Order: sequence, then C-alpha cells, then structure tokens
Amino acid sequence: MKKAVMYGAGNIGRGFIGQLLYESGYSTTFIDINEKVINALNKDGKYPVKIVSNEFTKELFIENVCGVQGTNTDEVAGAISECDIMFTAVGVNVLPLIASNIANGIAKRAGSQRELNIIICENKVNADLYLKNMVIENIEPEYHNFVNEKVGFIEASVGRMVPVVTESMREGNILKVWVEPFCKLPVDKDAFKGEIPEISGMILEGNFEYHIQSKLYLHNMGHSMTAYLGKLNGYKYIFEAIENENIRYMVKNAMYSSAEALSLEHNKRYTDVKRYADDLIHRFGNRHLGDTVARVGKDINRKLGENDRFMGAIRLCEKHGIDSIYIKIAVASALLFGEKYGAENIKLGEPND
Repeated sequence: MKKAVMYGAGNIGRGFIGQLLYESGYSTTFIDINEKVINALNKDGKYPVKIVSNEFTKELFIENVCGVQGTNTDEVAGAISECDIMFTAVGVNVLPLIASNIANGIAKRAGSQRELNIIICENKVNADLYLKNMVIENIEPEYHNFVNEKVGFIEASVGRMVPVVTESMREGNILKVWVEPFCKLPVDKDAFKGEIPEISGMILEGNFEYHIQSKLYLHNMGHSMTAYLGKLNGYKYIFEAIENENIRYMVKNAMYSSAEALSLEHNKRYTDVKRYADDLIHRFGNRHLGDTVARVGKDINRKLGENDRFMGAIRLCEKHGIDSIYIKIAVASALLFGEKYGAENIKLGEPND
C-alpha cells in the first residue's frame, strides 16, 4: 500500500486531506504534538468524518491511519524518508517550528534519490518558497542539490470549511471531525518532481497564482468579513451572520469587487469568478456546520497583513481601478472587532511573514 505523511492531525489534516488519501488507497501517518490524538489514531487505526449540509448529513470512516508524536524527531524523519507523498496543514505560524524536522526527513531520504512532493495546505502567498527556504536553512549544504532537484514544494488551495469540533460534536470520539461536502483540492501542477500521484479530489492547475489569490482575496476575505460583522452584531455563528440581510449585502459586494479584480488580473471571465463567489456565500450559510465567528475571525494581525486577504484584495482592486469601499468596510470591522474584543497590537498593512 502507498504511504502518505500528513504533517498536522488537526481538522484540515483529518477532515480533508485524510479523506482524500484514504479514498486514493494510501495508508496515512499523521504527525502532530497532540498526544491524545496521536494515541487515539494508533489505538483505533481509523476515525469518523461527519459531512453536514443544510440538505443532508452522512458519516464515513477514514481507515489505514496511524500517528507519530511530533517531538519524536527520529520517528518523524523515518516517516518522511519512507513516504510516497507528504502534506502539511499545521498553520502558517507553525511552519518555522517543523522545518528542521522536515529537513531531517529529507536528509535521511536523500540516499535513495527518491523524489518527495510536499503539498502545502497553508493560507499563505508563496508558501512554496517560504517552506523551501526554511528547509534549506535547516539542512546541510551537501543536501541542497537533492532539495532543488528532487523535492517538490507544491502550493495548494484549501477550500473545504472545517469548524472547531466541540465536545458535543465529538459524540464521544476525540478524533471525530465535522466538515462541509465540498472536497476538492487545486494544486500547482508545475511544481511536482517526478511522477504526479493520482489523488482523489486533487485538481492539477496551472497559473496557480490565481487559485492562491482567489482563496485569500475572495474566500478568506469574505469569510473573515462575515465573522467580524457578525460578531459586531452579536452573532455566534457564521450562518447567523450571513443570513442577516445587511451583512450579506456588504459581504457580497466586497467579494464581487475582489472577483472583478481577480478576473482582470488573471484573464478569467468575471461571470465564472462571480459564480464562485456566490457559491461561497451559499456555503457560508451551512447551518449544520456550526462554524463560529470567533474561529473564523481569530488572528487579526495576520489577516490584516500587507499581502493577506483584506489589504491584498484592496491593492489588487486599486491596480485595476475598481472601487474597494466594501472591502474597506471589512477592514474597519476587523479593527472594531479587535478594539472591542481585546486583540492587541494590531498593525494594519504590516508584513505577515
């Protein structure tokens, strides 16, 4: 059986990538520092995923899984050295903390000269260069050629929405995750080294900058704006916020402005990008997902960074002469959210690397 490493056993790792790998015939080793999750993966060898929408609910089990404790550097390096494909979903802020472990695994693998493709499921522009540079910094110079020639650092656009799972949602199983039905993963086809694996739901795309920007400036921007306006209006859940007529109007117009800028920047038909925006707004209204404005709105400093969802979208609109007033309302709502709910040291438009 083909082997995969999923660095990060959180909601995206288990609730999205784990499902794709299982459906593609892989056994998956999850690497994480959450001892309870790792122990449960090794004990059960499987975990449940609950797929929910306003129209239906179903549950499936992801099998052929195990776990490695992230602090066990030897086991981590061994898993990376032996796998056929690797993913990360740890959060941008955690990538610097795991770069040395990845470097150790690559160094151990170098003797075999087997290619390693690392699909990076993080919300960051140029995540491929960001991780590659950190790996280079943490590996001996003798392995630099191997990294450059045999290791693919592949950007991905993670669109599946996975909420924080509460104790009641776990229904007695610490590994259980709730997800929406959407289950597609666009990846940069030009970044692979060697043979490209066939993975369920993985879509090979060129011009990948469009997919990264649309994820940040359309999906993430609209989602975060919904959270900030929702919190300021006293809502707990994203679906409650987007059902408010005034909030929906502002979010929709902010997303339409970004969609127009994206269509001009990347020579895409505006009607197609607008249709994607409309689909996202519909998905924000998933009542059974139970996603909270607190989760979606957290980490304000990063979200207000110069290349992130709000400021990046505004700059793209300005480049193409498009009015960005509704996106600026999103920025104002984020600043008010931070002031009202205790976020500290907000730095508008600062680099967020």
